[in-house]
Amino acid sequence: MPDDAPDPGAPEGTSRSAAEEASAFSHPVVPPDATASYGDHPDQVIDWYAPREDAAVPGGPAPLVVLLHGGAWRARYDRQHVSPFAAYLAHRGFAVANVEYRRGAATDDAAGAVAGRWPDTFDDVAAALDALPALAREALPGADTRRTVLVGHSAGGQLALWAAARHVLPADSPWRTGAPAELRGVVALAPLADLALAEDMGVCGNAVAQLLGDPEDAKERRPCVDPAVLLPTGIATALVQGRADDVVPPQIAESFAAAAAQAGEVAGLTLLEDVGHFPLIDPAADACAVVAEEIAQLAW
Repeated sequence: MPDDAPDPGAPEGTSRSAAEEASAFSHPVVPPDATASYGDHPDQVIDWYAPREDAAVPGGPAPLVVLLHGGAWRARYDRQHVSPFAAYLAHRGFAVANVEYRRGAATDDAAGAVAGRWPDTFDDVAAALDALPALAREALPGADTRRTVLVGHSAGGQLALWAAARHVLPADSPWRTGAPAELRGVVALAPLADLALAEDMGVCGNAVAQLLGDPEDAKERRPCVDPAVLLPTGIATALVQGRADDVVPPQIAESFAAAAAQAGEVAGLTLLEDVGHFPLIDPAADACAVVAEEIAQLAW
C-alpha cells in the first residue's frame, strides 16, 4: 500500500481525510507563466497564471485572484502545493497571483516545525499586497486589478482576512493602511479565522501558539492579527468550509461569522456536507467548483 494511501483499518473520518489529502497533493506542480519578486528574500515572490484562452468567461479583462496558500504558516508547505488550484482558476477565466511569504523555520523533524515567523510572515503579506497592482500590470497586462478577490486556504485564509482588515488595525500597527484595500471581496477557505478559538482547540499542532509566541508576546500580538477581532471591515467576505474538516474544524469559521454578525457585518458561510479540509483546493473535487463559483460571484 502506498505511503499516502488511507489505512483501511482507520476510522471512517480519518480514512476519508487521508484520501482527500492524498488527492489534493497528487497533482503535478503547474509552472507559472511568470514570476515576480516583491522583495529581496527568496520567498518574497509571486507566481502569475494568465487566464486561459479556452475559459468560458463573460468577456473583458480578467478579474484577479490573489491566492494565499495554507500549511499552518510552516516552511514545509509552500505555494507549489496550490499551483494546480491556481491553474484550475486560470482555466475558469481568472488571472491568478500565487503569493509566497516567509514561514516558520524548517526543521528535520516535521513535528517540531515552527509555525510562522514573527513579524516576517505579516510583513511579507502586507508588502506583497501593496506591490501587487504594479506587478500585475507588468506580469499580466490583461488582469483587471479593479476586480481583485483575495482567496486564502487554512492559515492562508487567516492571512487573507487579516490583509483585508489592515485599515482597522490598531493605530500603532506598522501594517495599518489609511483606507480599505481595493478588493471586490475575500473568499476564505477553511480559515483559521478565530485565533483564540483555534489556539484553545490546539488546531494544526498548536500552530497558533507557535505563531504568537509566549503568553506575554501573544497578548500584544493577537489584537493585531486575529481576524475575529478585526471587525467590521466593510469588505465583502465569504467563507467556505467542509463540515467534515478535522484539520480546521468548522466551529472556527462559524465563530468568525458570528463575530462578524455581532459587529454588524454579514460574512457569508457555506458549509459543505461530507467535505474535509483539502477538497476546497483540489481541482479533482466537486468542492473546488463551489469555491470557484464563490469567487466568480464577487469578481463579476
